[in-house]
Amino acid sequence: MSDNSEDISYNQYAVRLKKLHEMKAGGFDPFRANVAQTHFSQEAKALYVDGQDNTVVVSTAGRLVVFRVQGGSSFVKIQDQQGQIQLYFRRDVLGEEHYNDCFKKYLDLGDIIGVTGTLFKTKAGEVTVLVERFKLVSKALRPLPGKWYGLTDAEQVYRQRYLDLIVNSESRARLMLRSRIVAGIRSFLNERQFLEVETPVLESVPGGAAARPFVTHHNALGVDFYLRIALELRLKHLLVGGIDCVYEIGRIFRNEGVSRKHSPEFTMLEVYQAYSDHRGMMDLIRLLLLRICRDVLGTAEIRYAATGETINLIGEWRETSYFDLIDSAVGFKLSSYRNMPEYRAKAIEATQKLGLEIYDYWETFEIVNEIFGKRVEPTLIQPTFVTLLPKELCPLAKLNGDDPGLVDAFELIVGGMELAPAYTEQNDPFVQREALEKQVGEEQHRMNADFLLALEHGMPPAGGMGVGIDRLSVLLTGAESIRDVILFPLLRPQIETK
Repeated sequence: MSDNSEDISYNQYAVRLKKLHEMKAGGFDPFRANVAQTHFSQEAKALYVDGQDNTVVVSTAGRLVVFRVQGGSSFVKIQDQQGQIQLYFRRDVLGEEHYNDCFKKYLDLGDIIGVTGTLFKTKAGEVTVLVERFKLVSKALRPLPGKWYGLTDAEQVYRQRYLDLIVNSESRARLMLRSRIVAGIRSFLNERQFLEVETPVLESVPGGAAARPFVTHHNALGVDFYLRIALELRLKHLLVGGIDCVYEIGRIFRNEGVSRKHSPEFTMLEVYQAYSDHRGMMDLIRLLLLRICRDVLGTAEIRYAATGETINLIGEWRETSYFDLIDSAVGFKLSSYRNMPEYRAKAIEATQKLGLEIYDYWETFEIVNEIFGKRVEPTLIQPTFVTLLPKELCPLAKLNGDDPGLVDAFELIVGGMELAPAYTEQNDPFVQREALEKQVGEEQHRMNADFLLALEHGMPPAGGMGVGIDRLSVLLTGAESIRDVILFPLLRPQIETK
């Protein structure tokens, strides 16, 4: 904010604080008051019947967001979680004392009030409450961001999300839509007899993904723990235990970078189904997305915010292999060199041709995956199942029967983002041990000991899938960044200066 806006805010704070002191001196403390709210704003307006003004009584409450006091009558608006409703204050209804000495004198934009009155429709056609009684229940000492000095700092939107929710109807609608998306996912899976569970956030050693964890210390036990980087391993324990259809919607923590598509703290759906496979997961994610779009958006067509084009979820979704896309991107048959000594040199040649930066210590599969991430994934706007992934990318997936260098897995990419990876799950404890030993260093081996022990008791064949809730919300709401669909994204702490 500019210095001018800070001066305005400070002056208004002093004025509002004076009003509060005067009210308390007169025997009324708004912070000890409450009201009996019978209806939210939109519920109240829905009760109005044309031609029957002032017959329906409602009690509603909210924050004053439009407040222009006039002479003997004033129209104002309050806002709650459903939206706004107009209120009509009249001196001849409220009485001289309440209208002049309370309503006009003490109320300010941003205050929270409760009202009781009857519904009528104005000449402009807006359903309105004729206020018969009102009460101030919370005094806003700080002013709302104004027309000229609003939320101009992008970081302030995230740091003071409460202000963003008050003044930005688009943000409020987007974040409420996210809640409906999550509720829709639960409803869809519960109907199919999937059991929702909760698994530990703290792990003795992290597992289920190749990611850097956050470390914390347990004082009573005297040992370090890690915030989970995936939900996978614990849920597979439940498959072994006979829970054939299981899912969790949980928070994941990865001590990595921040970008438009990445947050160190995010929400993931992981779902596992015994006696299924990655093909079964294809059917499940397609049905899930169509259901969510139908119930939450009312359409299966999504506007892709970056370009304005339409993503259509109706019809067949494209299916293509990982290396077919790589070959197309580099302009030659890189995949034909996969089992040859010159594969690494050819992969480096391809990155140079595409202008990509790589590091000498990268393994060949990492170099090739950089091509995929930078030159393939962003081009896949319509729903695309990318199949037959390199085994190094998915060490927990079952090896392909025709090519053991690949796995039976897919990545669903929509709008240039990976939305849902899925596997035919590896349930052979010997093959799984070998894959994990190649993936991780010696220190990490013990993190999989419990999982490998569980596999040795027998895990049924299964399909498993993860869905990034934040990315799905970005796609369905048209948000520009993952931070726009997370209520309180991680931010660098502010340094207070004196």
